[in-house]
Amino acid sequence: MLSLSRFYSSVAHRSDVVRLVNGFRLHGHLKATVDPLARLERKASPLLTLEHYGLKESDVFKPTANVLKQLSSEKPLSGVIEYLNGVYCGDSTVQFEHIESEEEKQWLYDTYERIQNTKHTDEQKINILKQLVKSEVFDHFMQKKFPTTKRYGLEGNESMMVACDAVFSECAKEGVENVVIGMPHRGRLNLLVQMCNYPAKDLFWKVKGNSELPPGVIGIGDVLSHIGVSSDVKVDGGKVHVSLMQNPSHLEAVDPVCLGKTRAKQFYTNDQSRDRSVCLMLHGDAAFAGQGVVTETLSLSQLPGFTAGGAVHIVVNNQLGFTTIPLNGRSTRYSSDIGKFVGCPIILVNSQNPEAVDRVCRLAVEYRNQFKKDIIIDLIGWRKYGHNEVDEPSFTQPTMYTNIRKRTSIPQLYAKMLAASNIYSAEQLAEFTAAEQKALEDQLALTNVVDFNYSPADHLEGQWKGFVQSTRLATTQPETGVDKQTLLKIAEDSTKVPEDFTVHQRLVRSFSNARQEKTKQGLADWATAEAMAVGSLMKQGYNVRISGQDVGRGTFSQRHWELYEQSTDRVYQPLNNAGLPGKLTVVNSNLSEFAVLCYEYGYSLESPKTLPIWEAQFGDFFNGAQIAIDQFVANSESKWLRQSGLTLLLPHGFDGAGPEHSSCKIERFLQQCDTEAVDVKNPEKVNKETNMYVINPSTPANYFHALRRQMIRNYRKPLIVVGPKVLLRHPACFSSFDEMTPGTSFQTVLPDPDTVANPSAIERVIFCSGKIFYDLQEERKKLGDTTTAIVRLEELSPFPYEGVERELQRYSNAKDFAWCQEEQQNAGAWSFVEPRFKQRFSETAQIRYIGREPLCASAIGVSSIHKQEVAKLMKDAFAKQ
Repeated sequence: MLSLSRFYSSVAHRSDVVRLVNGFRLHGHLKATVDPLARLERKASPLLTLEHYGLKESDVFKPTANVLKQLSSEKPLSGVIEYLNGVYCGDSTVQFEHIESEEEKQWLYDTYERIQNTKHTDEQKINILKQLVKSEVFDHFMQKKFPTTKRYGLEGNESMMVACDAVFSECAKEGVENVVIGMPHRGRLNLLVQMCNYPAKDLFWKVKGNSELPPGVIGIGDVLSHIGVSSDVKVDGGKVHVSLMQNPSHLEAVDPVCLGKTRAKQFYTNDQSRDRSVCLMLHGDAAFAGQGVVTETLSLSQLPGFTAGGAVHIVVNNQLGFTTIPLNGRSTRYSSDIGKFVGCPIILVNSQNPEAVDRVCRLAVEYRNQFKKDIIIDLIGWRKYGHNEVDEPSFTQPTMYTNIRKRTSIPQLYAKMLAASNIYSAEQLAEFTAAEQKALEDQLALTNVVDFNYSPADHLEGQWKGFVQSTRLATTQPETGVDKQTLLKIAEDSTKVPEDFTVHQRLVRSFSNARQEKTKQGLADWATAEAMAVGSLMKQGYNVRISGQDVGRGTFSQRHWELYEQSTDRVYQPLNNAGLPGKLTVVNSNLSEFAVLCYEYGYSLESPKTLPIWEAQFGDFFNGAQIAIDQFVANSESKWLRQSGLTLLLPHGFDGAGPEHSSCKIERFLQQCDTEAVDVKNPEKVNKETNMYVINPSTPANYFHALRRQMIRNYRKPLIVVGPKVLLRHPACFSSFDEMTPGTSFQTVLPDPDTVANPSAIERVIFCSGKIFYDLQEERKKLGDTTTAIVRLEELSPFPYEGVERELQRYSNAKDFAWCQEEQQNAGAWSFVEPRFKQRFSETAQIRYIGREPLCASAIGVSSIHKQEVAKLMKDAFAKQ
């Protein structure tokens, strides 16, 4: 066969022939037979003819010495055309011309052209057939035994199994140890059982309506098509550890999760070259083209703080969404075209040619490992049934499904081909098929016993060994204080820079000098407390990773974990140069919330040894990541037994900024908390933990303890921090170092510091949370009010019943109780706290609301009206009842 790379160099002097080769490389896909249903329009482009380049079939190509040895001394150009058609217009084709790097492009063309000459051995062909048949047997078995189950079968694209086997095998040959997989529903059960060692008996048990969760483990479970698995998979090249990630029905949301998980594996194994852990993403064609998170994820692929050294993408292309045809589902010719904007190589392949599928998937792994970049395989097949097996697809695609129902399955087509070549007989096929069916029957029989035997779960194994599932609300907070000398040293180190490093003069005054002055007084502001929390965790060997937009300095220029030399842009990170064993990773992200938050969630799943933090530029920016919170952060442990200590910092506060950037929508997070109402007099009634913690801390010390608590506990829960804006520099918002030393801990409720001496005089108790305490305190002082106490709920979920009870007992003479918030009545914490006050404490059964009226937006956009609202709020808070 002709090697085009050699051909290209040998005829470089003939520009017309060079242009011919380039024509096929660029436009061969228009004529390629990559669509088994022949629905993609094939175009007979003039760019793929000799005539277009002024050439004739009779023209003779004369190779130079030692080039194209397989050719005779003279070859008509008609033979070259035949070869080009075979390479670029057959069952696989490519799109590489959008790639900027000439080195990569030439490597891809050379390698792709080379593999067209490779032939599979009989043994390799039999392995391909077995992967196809196992897929078909499984789907037929499921259809027969569970005909009404939504299983999202792989019929019509069974070559996906060949593709995955090729990726696993090539990874194993190249020394890859871990493959992290994200995939949608289609073919998931097949891959779980037939390749990733998920016990079929456990799957069948689940199909019968039973829980997939092992006995003694608390959770709600999830549907079949969201299940994941972690196991060692034996393949031709050896073995790899495969982590098939759990995912929700927001199909592509799992993409950045996988990327984050892969990067975490590389971090913990010190795989700086990104050779030993690879990310494999499987996609549906409609979702890949339509979901914005795909674009966001591809945008992360080469960013220094996010890259995992390239991912292999396989679009399992059914040429159909739920019922939506490509004409209505995308504006591009191919679903894979979206990858062009980041220079992804794209290979399109006909699922009906499993040998071609095997070849290009091995090339994809080779490219990824060579260049550490993403690559896309568009695996074009069809879908035998509807979106699920109980759906009727011909309601909306009658002619398409008339075509599909006439077709022989891919496994049977390939089996006939091997039988005709005397490679694998019909008898051998029947024997193998029967053995596979019997194995599934045996597994199904195991589910009929009274004492069903669960397979060992990977819950809290590996790096999570020793951690527990927290099933009771803690009645006491863990001690998280640190000795004062350590705190002073970290505070000092957090502002220290080399002598030859020039910091911006404004930072010298507002950052270094100001902090050091307060430290000498034994006081810490918000940023200093944060640095001390992080530094002290690093001193204990924990790692900290913070990402988000501009997090190095902080949106409000308060943090400065990264300093920039003014003359060179050199970056210096003080805490990473303080000699601490833990590592601080500061990642200023791109302008993405959804993909970045999913990424950090995925990163948090790998190990409990890192405190993962995502900070929104403003609190309401989490809106762009709402799916990530709804599907992963709020309930991953309940659904999938996957703990995460992910911490969200959401700047919040009504300071006249208008409808945007005022509110982090506290109410949304509280609505998703499953905290059980606790009877403090009967704590034994508590039988479960909250799914995530929501705090609105008002002191640097409490923020310090909250961050440390995330890592000190022997379990992990997401933490939502309603973060401050004006409190970052508020003259009254400082904490003494004594509030952070040994014996101290997070305070769920803070008593009023001004009324402790004379609690019997208190007639009114105002409960509140966060920054508004300082406004109320200032107003009370202005009024000279001595009969009102202001109590802060620092933690909203789980609701701090014990702390509230303690404060109610302190002010036993009080008769008037109110909840005050700066958010409007249909937002904030009011709807969450009101029923808890009324149901648990008889004293507060008539608790009243003080705050803004209901509003459709977060805040008023007119500054003068904002000021009027603030004045009214303060007046209402202290009005006589």
